[in-house]
Amino acid sequence: MSTTQPWARTAAAPPLRVRDQAREAAALIAFSAAAASCLAFVLLLLTYLGHQG
Repeated sequence: MSTTQPWARTAAAPPLRVRDQAREAAALIAFSAAAASCLAFVLLLLTYLGHQG
């Protein structure tokens, strides 16, 4: 027995407002910047520690 429901039975979600989409985009940008900065810092630290030994 399948646990998935057909699309016809699901309730349609209301479309997102522009400000909600902008908030999600800003959160994605902030997360991407933080992740890239952390990765760059880790790589810089590994490079620095590699030259020490």
